[in-house]
Amino acid sequence: MLTETRDLFDLTLPDPDTLYRALLARDESYEGRVYVCVATTGIFCRLSCPARKPNAENCTFRPTIGACIEAGFRPCKRCHPLQPAADADPMIAALLAALDARPAYRFGEADIARMGYDLSTVRRAFKRQFGMTFLDMARHRRLREGFETLALGGSVIAAQQEAGFQSPSAFRAAFARLIGCAPGEIAGQGRLLADWIGTPLGDMIAVSSTSHLHLLEFVERRGLPAEMTRLRQRAKGDLGIGSTPPTEQIRAELSDYFAGRSADFATPLALDGSAFTRAVWAELRRIPPGETASYGEIARRIGEPSAVRAVARANGANQLALIIPCHRVIGADGALTGYGGGLWRKQRLLEIEAQFRPAPG
Repeated sequence: MLTETRDLFDLTLPDPDTLYRALLARDESYEGRVYVCVATTGIFCRLSCPARKPNAENCTFRPTIGACIEAGFRPCKRCHPLQPAADADPMIAALLAALDARPAYRFGEADIARMGYDLSTVRRAFKRQFGMTFLDMARHRRLREGFETLALGGSVIAAQQEAGFQSPSAFRAAFARLIGCAPGEIAGQGRLLADWIGTPLGDMIAVSSTSHLHLLEFVERRGLPAEMTRLRQRAKGDLGIGSTPPTEQIRAELSDYFAGRSADFATPLALDGSAFTRAVWAELRRIPPGETASYGEIARRIGEPSAVRAVARANGANQLALIIPCHRVIGADGALTGYGGGLWRKQRLLEIEAQFRPAPG
């Protein structure tokens, strides 16, 4: 059976097994309603795509193009999933053509206006068709390309060009907004190495030494730049780009997790926090997959029943997403509470982990 992959915001989609059968049959009835994201290639397609079909365990399904792009997937060059929206709306077609024709240009609102389009109309049209704005689409497409070029040993100039930034300063600024420092300050080898990991719920940044994993975060997390800055300071600036054995181990464990094979994480961790904070993190790791606990319950379990707010702060200080499962902490009333990776992702993680819950005896 396929792992449940329906998007939180469209629970009307059929189950993943049905969608996978539709993918194999190249069923055109799902046009515009659902797309398949392929983990092994980083590509998303229409279900009717003529390309060779991926294995079921490598497929996730999303209801919008924006959800696919935000999760780090690129549009397929064979089935062109963006094309129907372009065919239906000449404005969208023109803007997508401009994006393809000028990959080295950083589009802004002034460019949209110069092309004769109303900014609010463009924003509404792209949000309606793709679930994201035109400018968001351009930014997501470029930054991952630049990071991957650096990770493969390319120069900052090559990364800038691959990411489609005509201006070195613009590339540096966009890169710094993502991870807290300019690419020239992190490129090359270092005592700590950062790498990019694609997952069905979006791209993640992993930072490891040769022996321990120091950080694992979704790239959209607002606190990521500050976390990267603190890591770089602790490493005395010795932070580079590349992979290490702990990064490769967590990459494999994440693959097993999202494929529904295992929720066990054995990657060695570097835990940087006070004794209280580490006690909270240890208790979080004792929450079994498929179960949840409140802040108050965690406080009682560590013998500090009045330290609910301190537990919440320790929870928020976690920079090892999924491994230290702060997403399993909910409000005392059972409601979802804040999560740095987004509440939609927290809900999705809890849905994924429901399959790991032991069957009733």
